[in-house]
Amino acid sequence: MATQKPQRSPEEIEDIILRKIFFVTLTENPEVTASDRCVVYLEMTAAELLSESKSLRLSRDLMERVLIDRLSGDFPNAEPPFEYLLGCYRRAHEESRKISNMKDRTVRAEMESVTRQAKKLSVSYCKIHLGNPELFNSGNSANTNSNNASSSRSPLLPLIFSEVSSGVIDGFGGSVGGSGVQCPPGFLEEFFRDSDFDSLDPILKGLYEDLRGSVLNVSALGNFQQPLRALLFLVSFPAGAKSLVSHRWWIPKELYMNGRAIEMTSILGPFFHVSALPDQTTFKSLPDVGLQCFAEGSRQRPADLLSSFTTIKTVMNNLYDGLGKVLMSLLKNSETRENVLEYVAEVINKNLSRAHLQVDPLSCASSGMFINLSAVMLQLCEPFLDVNFSKRDKIDPKYVFYGNRLDMRELTALFATSEEVTQWINKNNPVKTDQSSQCSNSEDHLLPSLEATSCGSNASGLALHNLKQLSTSGQKTKYHFICECFFMTARVLNLGLLKAFSDYKHVVQEISRFEDALSTLKAMKGQAPATRLQLEISRLEKEIEQCNQEKFCYEAQIFRDEALLQRALSFYRLMIIWLVELVGGFKMPLPSTCPMEFACMPEHFVEDVLELLIYGARIPKVLDGIPLDDFLNFIIMFMASPNYIKNPYLRAKMVEVLNCWMPRGSGSSAMSTLFEGHQLALEYLVRNLLKLYVDIEFTGSHTQFYDKFNIRHNIAELLEYLWQVPSHRNAWRQIAKEEEKGVYLNFLNFLINDSIYLLDESLNKILELKEIEAEMSNTAEWERRPAQERQERTRLFRSQETIIRIDMKLANEDVSMLAFTSEQITAPFLLPEMVERVASMLNYFLLQLVGPQRKSLILKDPEKYEFHPKELLNQIVRIYVHLARGDEKNVFPIAISSDGRSYNDQLFGAAADVLRRICTDVRVVQDFIELGAKAKAAASEAMDAEAALGDIPDEFLDPIQYTLMKDPVTLPSSSITVDRAVIQRHLLSDNTDPFNRSHLTVDMLIPNHELKARIEEFIRSQRLKRHGDDLNS
Repeated sequence: MATQKPQRSPEEIEDIILRKIFFVTLTENPEVTASDRCVVYLEMTAAELLSESKSLRLSRDLMERVLIDRLSGDFPNAEPPFEYLLGCYRRAHEESRKISNMKDRTVRAEMESVTRQAKKLSVSYCKIHLGNPELFNSGNSANTNSNNASSSRSPLLPLIFSEVSSGVIDGFGGSVGGSGVQCPPGFLEEFFRDSDFDSLDPILKGLYEDLRGSVLNVSALGNFQQPLRALLFLVSFPAGAKSLVSHRWWIPKELYMNGRAIEMTSILGPFFHVSALPDQTTFKSLPDVGLQCFAEGSRQRPADLLSSFTTIKTVMNNLYDGLGKVLMSLLKNSETRENVLEYVAEVINKNLSRAHLQVDPLSCASSGMFINLSAVMLQLCEPFLDVNFSKRDKIDPKYVFYGNRLDMRELTALFATSEEVTQWINKNNPVKTDQSSQCSNSEDHLLPSLEATSCGSNASGLALHNLKQLSTSGQKTKYHFICECFFMTARVLNLGLLKAFSDYKHVVQEISRFEDALSTLKAMKGQAPATRLQLEISRLEKEIEQCNQEKFCYEAQIFRDEALLQRALSFYRLMIIWLVELVGGFKMPLPSTCPMEFACMPEHFVEDVLELLIYGARIPKVLDGIPLDDFLNFIIMFMASPNYIKNPYLRAKMVEVLNCWMPRGSGSSAMSTLFEGHQLALEYLVRNLLKLYVDIEFTGSHTQFYDKFNIRHNIAELLEYLWQVPSHRNAWRQIAKEEEKGVYLNFLNFLINDSIYLLDESLNKILELKEIEAEMSNTAEWERRPAQERQERTRLFRSQETIIRIDMKLANEDVSMLAFTSEQITAPFLLPEMVERVASMLNYFLLQLVGPQRKSLILKDPEKYEFHPKELLNQIVRIYVHLARGDEKNVFPIAISSDGRSYNDQLFGAAADVLRRICTDVRVVQDFIELGAKAKAAASEAMDAEAALGDIPDEFLDPIQYTLMKDPVTLPSSSITVDRAVIQRHLLSDNTDPFNRSHLTVDMLIPNHELKARIEEFIRSQRLKRHGDDLNS
């Protein structure tokens, strides 16, 4: 029978456990130290204990003393302090697991207390060592020096990486391998939780600097996820959050700090810099996304491109989620919330010049940073982007003027001038109103932990340098977090997402420009020195390849991320609903006076909405599920309201949005419903489009003459679609009837002006084009010309081709609109001030198309230039016929025949011959011939009447056209008398007195009854005289 082992006392068990944990012994035993070289014999400590008549057993009372002696001593082959302490913690953890199996509860409880104390001491001395590395010296100095040489990073960092890579923090997707160092369970939690902040702060600050350095110049394809997980892990501890925002690099305050410097030096900056977007060479991140994913992207298989797009979108969303969680963790902490808002505000304020057309990459943060910040801010907005935007009452418009956090002084307002803003602010000083009750009494907060408000001091205004002087010192205006978050997000999106749209558009234009240049160079082969030409071709091909890589990077991170764009659309839907509430809600007509709160809002708030809608309409699925009714309401309300939105180009962009939404072909049922079943659209859309068509004539820009054609092109396309919708066509007819001498007459006038200019310009350019074409066809003569001259003439030829194609397309649209509207609306065309202008236009077009010069307009490929002479003639003839059918007073034939420049009765017969050949409706041809006969008869009668009148006194002649006045009126400022129809025709295009340029409107005209009576008497007497002469003869 085996002899039973004697049971150990608790003291013996404690001694054994502590020796295992701390790798020390107080009794010299060569066999132990030989078998485990890490076990240290504390000879001096043992001697001291013997001198004190104490046992050489380890106990909890001796634990700290033994640990200090072990760390302070110089022992061969001993582990460095940090590794040793970490090992102590790990071994204490392992011993505690063994202890849990002890049957004796009393002993188990005592031993558990021992291991807890051992772990606590290990953590405590880890902090002491990391805070004062020189305090403890390791016997293995060579090993220490080696470690220092290999890395100056905190030894905690590999442990944190190990912790976060093992799934402690999830939500990032994918897996990143650890560093090979395993962290003992519970070590980091005990290290960072509930401890003295002063001892932890320097350690944490060092960790943040290490993390910042680990992602510096790392691209979307690099390892940013592990450092980001580590950052989120640290800020989850109160001490970690406090240490981060108190770091001197949280918001660097150096003298010459700019946007780029904040991005590269702040702790969070390099994390926000991680991106797939291109950046300036100095700050280029690696691996190069464009080179790795999109080298020769234009020739890659669609499946390969899609795979790259998906990969980049996934990793960027991981970044957005991680950064969003970091900021949200800090915002939930009342002690750090203000610091987050200050950081975001500083990033915005130091990067205001990103809104400029030309951005200095050395002084401004990268597009990547601002796209990332845009995505994160949209995540922070999600709690108040519910379906009904129930918390929008927390958004205070006065933040724009009085919040001191954002610098919004340089922003252009929707309508108000800077002087008006100043006057209004002086009148409505906000410090008289305590808004804090709005925040403290609110029961509906963003988050339970965000119940407090963020505060600002002083005041800043819009579009003014001196508004800060308007604040009252010592008083603060408080704004709800939702309010601050809303305006910061609007500014970040403007400088980030919307700026990226502009940058992308520039890249696409660059590609188009390079490709055109490349095409020109390839066409010149044989006309220039081959070597030089080939070098230039190679350079352009390299530029195109680089631009294509950048283009694909933008598409991957932004335009393929439907969720990001939809979150932005949701935010901007809140924006327009909130803006509309400033003017009283979605209802028409608008108040006669624009409220100052709306008038002073930054113009880019609206412009950004429209830009996003335009891009969203071009990207599949982005608009799916987005309620567009509110956007349509907003556009209809303000597109024709210059007293609310001053910038005509901004209102014109609203039409561009509608143009993108316009149903085209099948599969557009949702958009058809939007246009055809929307109450506000049915009542106001056509009316406001016609008004904008008129308003856009004068934009105030030096390019207004050319800009108006592009804008009216969009309006014309939309109007043509609406004419096909019965309900909108009925509204159009009603407007023409109500506004016969108002906006509709102005609309017709500008439509006719544009038609004449565009067709005349196109036909003249065709003649110039044919001249160059003839030069180039004479090969022998062409080859003898200098190469530079041939290049210049070739460029001119291609330029003329483009101009003709654009102008002819616009002219076709205008003539088409005149044709389909005149079929049902004729009265405005036949008004005295309009009928002669319409007739002159039609006669001129007829002369060009069937007159003697028509053969000079024959082109080899007319379709290439959008020139369809037969179709154009058909439409012009239909306009003639439509107006003749609606001419109850027979004024149209008279107007046709009175056109002395282009009228020729033979043109009607020539046009009829062409119409028969192209199979035009027989009734149309017959009515046109009859109209020609009436015009011819009217011309004969006019000649007889003119002969009967004889010499007309000058005072009876209109001074502008030198024709006999029928209804003379006096102009109030110049006191000159003119014919009413003539001056009214002038006023349709220009509201000034033609003789002195003073302001003039139709209602200011003064009828000259006395002169009118004299003219009528003169006509009567001349006719009687002529009649008498006829009788006598």
